[in-house]
Amino acid sequence: MATGSRRNVVVVEDDQSMREAIEDLLHAAAVDSVLYQSAEALLADGTSAEFASCVVSDLKLPGMSGLELLAALRARGAQAPLVLITAHDSPSVRAEAARAGVAAYLAKPFLGSELLTAIRDATAPGRRP
Repeated sequence: MATGSRRNVVVVEDDQSMREAIEDLLHAAAVDSVLYQSAEALLADGTSAEFASCVVSDLKLPGMSGLELLAALRARGAQAPLVLITAHDSPSVRAEAARAGVAAYLAKPFLGSELLTAIRDATAPGRRP
């Protein structure tokens, strides 16, 4: 993912093995990342989402969902695009994600290259949040 500029990606994933796999993928692609196991942990931190170029979040999290996280981030003025990942794919979830304005939607299992492409596309210059 060499584009000349580094990306700071925030990852919110409750499954530790998936979180670590995403971290390894991003590290290998020279993408800076900060990882959280819940939406509440990210919101409590307060600064990571502010400076993120992209947020990757699981849909189903303990507590607040990935879509609820997106709404909370927008309410705080954070404009980073959100890539939603889920093992609970359905047409209704896809429609809800589209209405919420997610930048990309990936059903698990997905390829690492698919996630990197989604992040690249979501952070492309000129893309609207």
